[in-house]
Amino acid sequence: MAIKQHFDLDSVEGRDRYKLLSGLIVPRPIGWIGTRRSNGSFNLAPFSFFNVVAASPPTVIFSGGRHHDRPKDTVALAEESGEFTVNSVSEDVAEAMSVTAASYGPDEDEFAIAGLTAVTGKWVEAPLVAESPANLECRVSRILDIGEGLSRLVVGRVLAVHVDEDLLDGTRVDNERLKAIGRMAGNSYVTTENIFSIERR
Repeated sequence: MAIKQHFDLDSVEGRDRYKLLSGLIVPRPIGWIGTRRSNGSFNLAPFSFFNVVAASPPTVIFSGGRHHDRPKDTVALAEESGEFTVNSVSEDVAEAMSVTAASYGPDEDEFAIAGLTAVTGKWVEAPLVAESPANLECRVSRILDIGEGLSRLVVGRVLAVHVDEDLLDGTRVDNERLKAIGRMAGNSYVTTENIFSIERR
């Protein structure tokens, strides 16, 4: 057996804690979160601290930290509007997702910057990414402060799902056709090309 190194995370600097956790908990699904400002303009950003946590009621979560001078725009806008969308990140839109990961001013439109098409949802006014193969319309259930407000966890109820028809067999999604990508550490991502099965015992 390999020798393990021990880290007491209360004694580790914040950046190093992030490196350890984001390097070990992989691959992480990417929640490409769309929100709407009160003036009607749109915001779009990817979050790899994201997941689905329940099917009944259908619930997703994502969390974001802070800019040096203000909360993350996406978290603040989700709280203000009470809604958001989650847009799947496939290989086809990976580069555009990366563009929206950069830091922009609070009034800049990441859809326009990344050359993406914003479509208003049927249940929420937050924008869907038309080029994404699947989209979730969500309403904020609650927002929790983590670490005295250093991060905020957004819990959302999924109201509706939109999926490209060629990915579906009834309600079963063809993962090989979806071609979702996952987040690794740093600038690294992973594809789902090497899918394998293990039969439950």
